[in-house]
Amino acid sequence: MANFCSNLILYRKVLYMAIIAGVGGTFLFGFQVSVINFTSPYIKAFINDTWVERYNAPVDEERLMLLWSFIVSIFSIGGLIGSWSSGYLSAKYGKKNCLIFNSLLMMAAAVTVGTSEIAKTFEIILLARLLYGLSAGLGCCIQAQYLAEISPKHLRGFINVSLAVFATLGKFLGQVAGQNELLGTESLWPLLLAINGVLGLGILVTTPFFPESPPYLLTQKRDLKGCLKALKQLWGEGDHQAEVDDMLKEQASMKEAKIMNVWELLREKSMRCQLYLLIAIGISLSLSGISAVYFYASDVFSTAGFDEGLISYVTIGIGACELCATIFCFILIEHFGRRKLLLWGYGVMILILALLTAALSLQDRAFWIPYCSTGLIFLFILAYGMGPAGATFPVIIELFTVSSRPAALVISMSLHWMGIYLLGMLFPYAALHLGTFCFLVFMGFIVISWNIIFWFLPETKGKSIVEIQGEFSKSKRGKKKEAAMINHLYEDDTVCTKL
Repeated sequence: MANFCSNLILYRKVLYMAIIAGVGGTFLFGFQVSVINFTSPYIKAFINDTWVERYNAPVDEERLMLLWSFIVSIFSIGGLIGSWSSGYLSAKYGKKNCLIFNSLLMMAAAVTVGTSEIAKTFEIILLARLLYGLSAGLGCCIQAQYLAEISPKHLRGFINVSLAVFATLGKFLGQVAGQNELLGTESLWPLLLAINGVLGLGILVTTPFFPESPPYLLTQKRDLKGCLKALKQLWGEGDHQAEVDDMLKEQASMKEAKIMNVWELLREKSMRCQLYLLIAIGISLSLSGISAVYFYASDVFSTAGFDEGLISYVTIGIGACELCATIFCFILIEHFGRRKLLLWGYGVMILILALLTAALSLQDRAFWIPYCSTGLIFLFILAYGMGPAGATFPVIIELFTVSSRPAALVISMSLHWMGIYLLGMLFPYAALHLGTFCFLVFMGFIVISWNIIFWFLPETKGKSIVEIQGEFSKSKRGKKKEAAMINHLYEDDTVCTKL
């Protein structure tokens, strides 16, 4: 523990930068996903009032639902566009400049939504949500790239888990701020949606005091002196030649000293195995069943006897539970490793989903079964937070080199945003037709993911990027040698048969 604390003091500038990047990345994502639910009745009323003022008649229910769905879903569309643009922008302008640009997007979105009532137009909310989506999509990718490149090898997992910590912190604070006692009121909902603009201003003011990513300076700008200066700024005075040597080895292993785009990564045969793992692990996070658990939570709490007025506070308890779990993962990931946390997390989630399906199907049989369901929901959130939620992004980041990581994160984040959009559109129908048995569908996806992780994912803890890539190369060479031996034996057997 003493060594852990001394590392935090020594690398405190890396920690500060993790906070700054996190506020404009996964925190923004989590907060905006959370607070939109609390503003729903007020935005719908605002749309209706605007419609009456324009057309002297209230908006019909079907059109209102369409407009509301578009306001919710355009955030995901913006996120997808932001993710797609992150690879090009980070390669051309660098991570630091992208963080500054992203803070301006956050402030523009906040000003836009904050003036929606004054402008008396609901279309401006659509624009603000699109800008927030662009900012979140770009910010999450830049955050992941920047933290992976400024983190020392022995703290890389610890720092990269901050992506999940800030996402759950954003969701939790969004749930708290959205309560009627705070900003979730008819008069204050524009302020609730605009509060991220203040954080954007903080990023704009503080980011210029930090350096550009050292690997970017070395591999893209060919600035060895600037790279060493940035390392000293972030890691303190000392001999950082070993880290520079690792970057140079990685640069030497690249076919060209340039950042790959998505199409180049998809065509790169040497990264094929890593790409398959990225897709499998990334999709598993979206299809882990967390959306279904949150969807059924209110019904479970109501059946268990919780008062309607208390259910929103119990839901905050779920958010707090997920936050605590990701903080535990934040602390434990460098001790247990990424692979073990993923395997244990998904394994426990499979068991809990099976039990939860049974409990929800039988909850009318005995008075104590709904309480079991409540306990299982909290256990599921804990397993999710301490396993997949915390360990997925560190693994994805560590599987790829500096040249391929931006494109890999574009693919990963795009899958994530599309997963959110499709789940939002399709899950209500699945819940309607399958009921609680929809958990079995998610359980099937997790079982497949668990097997892929068990058989194909190496442990990345404490290894340089060059060492991780070496493991994949060694595995491929081993498979080729095995295939050659089989062919040789087959040829020998053919000769013997002829004799």
